[in-house]
Amino acid sequence: MIQTRRHFLSASAGLAAGSLAFAAAKDEISLAAWSIVNSFRAGKWKNLDLPRLCRDEFRVTGLEFVNQFFENPTLNYLQQLKQNGRDYGITFVRIMVDNEGNMAAVDKAERMQAAVAHRKWVDIAHYLGCRDIRCNMRGERPDWKQDKDLINRAAESFQDLLEYSKGSSLDIVIENHGGASSDPDILVGLMKAVNNPRFGTLPDFGNTNPGDDPYEVLRKLMPYAKGVSVKASWAEDGTHPRYDLEKMIKICQEFGYKGFWGIESSFGRRSRPATPDEIWQNEVKGVMLTRAVIERTVMKG
Repeated sequence: MIQTRRHFLSASAGLAAGSLAFAAAKDEISLAAWSIVNSFRAGKWKNLDLPRLCRDEFRVTGLEFVNQFFENPTLNYLQQLKQNGRDYGITFVRIMVDNEGNMAAVDKAERMQAAVAHRKWVDIAHYLGCRDIRCNMRGERPDWKQDKDLINRAAESFQDLLEYSKGSSLDIVIENHGGASSDPDILVGLMKAVNNPRFGTLPDFGNTNPGDDPYEVLRKLMPYAKGVSVKASWAEDGTHPRYDLEKMIKICQEFGYKGFWGIESSFGRRSRPATPDEIWQNEVKGVMLTRAVIERTVMKG
């Protein structure tokens, strides 16, 4: 049944989606939908609104979906979403996939079930014309540095998912996203173990483990990067205290990165109950501040 669904969605998508291999010749800016997660949860908008928000509110050309925001991805729903992207001239870059199981579980049946659970997002991303899906490695032991089999287990799951996705030409990427997956040495080891040109990293500026140098983490992940997540956590005074955003962007450029610079931002702290409009206004501030840094650092020429 899964193979039938994939064949149907691939046929419906036609050749256009297959032609979107990740080989961007220029730098562009995309919105990671997680930047506006709080206003989504407050009922301000729906997933179908994202292409319009990208163009009219944020003036970006790319969109990075979050699988949790898809209300009911039936074919009719996906057709409407795809049409909205065309109407507003937005490129669908990726789907960030969460809550689909532990790809590095100790139990083989559990981790292979996680690989199968990701397949539907391969199908949906291919139909929409995305370039990749972002997955998580996870790992269930807090002492992951002592877990000698972690990389081999994860490699088995991701090789299975890559085999399934090879007909779509979609890339499979992993973000440093907490715990073992935020250990750059673990991710580099996984890249080498899988050794597939469609498998890579999505370096996130902010997701580093305590005590790690974010600049060095980024340098380790960039050789395998198929995208960049410009994570920004803005203080209410408009400063960015965690790290130097421009320096992080320039590190990416040193590795020759060109493509979509994905904004994933937040602004201030909620010190009191906020209305949906106030939540939205803060999210807009965070996105626009991040966009301004990317523009002056990357787009200045």
